Amino acid sequence: MSRKVRVRFAPSPTGGLHMGGMRTILYNYLFARQNGGEFVLRIEDTDQTRYVPGAEEYIFECLKWAGLEPDESPLKPGQFGPYRQSERKPMYRSYAEKLVKDGNAYYAFDTPEELERMRQEFKSEGNASPQYDRLTRGNMRNSLTLSNEEVEKLLSEGTPHVIRIKMPESETISFTDMIRGEVSFDSSLVDDKVLLKADGMPTYHLAVVVDDYLMQITHAFRGEEWLPSAPVHILLWKYLFGIDAMPQWAHLPLILGPNGKLSKRDGEKYGFPVFAMNWTDPRTNHTAEGFREKGFLPEAFINLLALLGWNDGTDQELFTLEELVQKFSIDRVHSAGAKFDYEKAKWFNQEWIKRKSDAELAPLVKQLLATVAIAPTDETLVRVIGLVKERCQLLPDFVQQSSFFFEAPKQLDLDAVKPKWNDAKRLFFAELIRNFQLTQTWVGADLERNCKEIAAANNIKPGEVMLPLRIMLVGGKFGPGVFDIVEIIGKEETISRIEKALHLL
Repeated sequence: MSRKVRVRFAPSPTGGLHMGGMRTILYNYLFARQNGGEFVLRIEDTDQTRYVPGAEEYIFECLKWAGLEPDESPLKPGQFGPYRQSERKPMYRSYAEKLVKDGNAYYAFDTPEELERMRQEFKSEGNASPQYDRLTRGNMRNSLTLSNEEVEKLLSEGTPHVIRIKMPESETISFTDMIRGEVSFDSSLVDDKVLLKADGMPTYHLAVVVDDYLMQITHAFRGEEWLPSAPVHILLWKYLFGIDAMPQWAHLPLILGPNGKLSKRDGEKYGFPVFAMNWTDPRTNHTAEGFREKGFLPEAFINLLALLGWNDGTDQELFTLEELVQKFSIDRVHSAGAKFDYEKAKWFNQEWIKRKSDAELAPLVKQLLATVAIAPTDETLVRVIGLVKERCQLLPDFVQQSSFFFEAPKQLDLDAVKPKWNDAKRLFFAELIRNFQLTQTWVGADLERNCKEIAAANNIKPGEVMLPLRIMLVGGKFGPGVFDIVEIIGKEETISRIEKALHLL
């Protein structure tokens, strides 16, 4: 009988959630939903020296914003808790001790000074940074080189020690990756990783295997940077639980920036976000910009992430989360790195802005306008959004594209008007003001017809007065139809803006 699908994402609370991590979450989520399974979030806080206050809360906020909330987590415990590794600490030692007892791991009592001496002694031309492995372990202070009596004495005295895996010599270790197919390693090239640290905390290598087993994880999707650790993890599965209990693995391709792997620092360098949301490091008070604050809709963010390394085999580019759940398949994830294109990312966002109803966008735009002290009525705002949303790539674009509907522009690009400005145009605008003052019904189409009639009577082409009129109302050469603007801002405001511009001209 096949087991129920259970997948997990296991972040370390050490900083902002990079888009690579968010894509791993998304693929986990899609696979779980598609297979009627469960998506687990487990906090891997075994390295207490790197723990950053606030990072865990930040991770949950990112998932909530993106609409990818887990079925089980520290905030929503299920039957496989606790969901923080630091709270599971007592259980790991027994597994590490079992490995020692079975001859698959050993106690290592080396001091930092002894480790450094080994690195210096074994340094050679072909090996600039020697590791603790089959070649060096025989020269170190561990339970493989010390007598049983010496080991027992050191342990009973509470001598600081770690437990290391004993990597076998010249063994081929293989597994079938869901994306890459058959992958093999030579065990001789892998060092004896620490499994249990001196403070009793497990390293990632031991904890991930024990936790995946105890939480009944069936599939593990992780970044390809974890491939070199695979032989250690496979051996731990074999030694502790049997290879048949091991989840199926998929190692996801890297997300590439302009120069290779997209790093957390690339955003600052190239001017685009790499984190899901703004992340302020409490240690430095430095803030890295996120997709949310840059003005991306969560639907667009999810959509662009899904296509960084996957496609459904068609030309379709816009997918809802429901469509992704339906169409996603791990065998269509590429093994090669996926290049992130910020211009394409903005295109996705623009398409999603256009897909949203004006009423759905209104609360988001209202929030942005409030930052520049504009508080429109909901009814007017919805009308304005309908006129300008096709011009907005990012949500903050709405401020520039719509603020002139609610307050007169502070600056006018009159340099664009002056070269062709003359008395005939001045007289035209004076007459247009009089016409507007006498108009009883304020409807854009009627006002435009009046304007064209006045222009014709003055032997002026309508096109020659439209640009000056737009700049008088908006401040620059942008915005929707001039008479859509005129209708919404109303008679008094329209006349006031034209008079002000005439005075300046």
